[in-house]
Amino acid sequence: MIKAVILAGGNGVRMNPLTLTRPKPLMPVVNKTIIEHNLDQLEGLVKEVIIVIGYKGDMIKSLIGDNYGKIKVSYVVQEHQLGTADAAKQAVHLLEDKFILMNGDDLYFREDIKKCLKKYPSILVGRVTTPSFFGVVDCYNDFVRGLIEKPETSDPNVFVNTGFYFLDKSIFDFNIEKSLRGEYEFTDYIKAFILNHRLYFRETDKWIPVSYPWNLLGANEFILSSLRRDIRGKVEKGCTINGSVVIEKGAYIKSGTYIEGPAFIRSGAIIGPNAYIRGKTVVGENTRIGANVEIKNSMIGNNTFIPHLSYVGDSIIGDNCNIGAGSIMANFRFDQSSIKVMIKDEMVDSGREKLGVVIGNNSSIGVNSSLMPGVLIGSDSIVGPHSLVKKNVVQGSKYFSEFGESIK
Repeated sequence: MIKAVILAGGNGVRMNPLTLTRPKPLMPVVNKTIIEHNLDQLEGLVKEVIIVIGYKGDMIKSLIGDNYGKIKVSYVVQEHQLGTADAAKQAVHLLEDKFILMNGDDLYFREDIKKCLKKYPSILVGRVTTPSFFGVVDCYNDFVRGLIEKPETSDPNVFVNTGFYFLDKSIFDFNIEKSLRGEYEFTDYIKAFILNHRLYFRETDKWIPVSYPWNLLGANEFILSSLRRDIRGKVEKGCTINGSVVIEKGAYIKSGTYIEGPAFIRSGAIIGPNAYIRGKTVVGENTRIGANVEIKNSMIGNNTFIPHLSYVGDSIIGDNCNIGAGSIMANFRFDQSSIKVMIKDEMVDSGREKLGVVIGNNSSIGVNSSLMPGVLIGSDSIVGPHSLVKKNVVQGSKYFSEFGESIK
């Protein structure tokens, strides 16, 4: 069997504030991290995985270890962020011949991996609603004719590069130069390769790119869609559990609570009394959802408290957060336009009509606060009581509505 190289060393700055405290491949999707989901898909298809680590790489090593199931796991370090080609090349001395190369922060699926393994050499391509965020792959018959980085097209019918390849180590024999942004791009290896070699393409309809925080909601929704009902925790009388709901052993659902599937309640979570958990929601380990709290299509981290009288819609709340009573996380604009989010000083269209807020780890929201759609709250931050938050709050700051700004 072959080896796989997983690129997991990037800073993931577009995922802030979630990546301020953990690397992007360790972002949770339902009950596992992204990289664990990908390792599950590789099981039985590869003999060894080489993970290229960098930013907070020790966290990945600590979680995955030297073996994942029957897969041997090795690590190489990308000391400096010099691009995807540089990252992949860190593993070349451990490769024998043919290998898989894949991103460690997107979700791939077993059927697509098998498709590529049947055609050597190959690249996995897909279709997305926003191709300008990706590199477009020009395909003809079964083969790739060219690659176009960050095209201006908005045509959803074009193929984009998923970052998944089945190649051999001779790909690193080509000489490439730094790109305009000062990095060595793996796609430049591909461009050099196809000048004199055939490269097959295989199409996917399941690949889930995770570039921005709201992409995690989409990944969560997809994985939850195949959930099977499994109730192992304690459920008091007077609760209603509808549809595909998993309640892990050690979770406790109090009387009057209504849970709509698909939903996943982790071990140690306490919900209710009289809470409402709507579909496509994950409640983390040892998290408390109290009386008269409504959670809809959201990801709630571990050891987080939302004790009473709050609404959380289409949002992501990190670990060890506290949400004061009466807090509202709005998720919808009156003009019904898609929610836009400020990312790296640029307003990015999420493409989602409903999107709430993203709160980093170890943050607190004061009582009776209202957070507007698309707001990002940095980790280790405090939002004061009675605050109206209409803009991002930076990491480690305090925000009070009476000042209308973050205070270090």
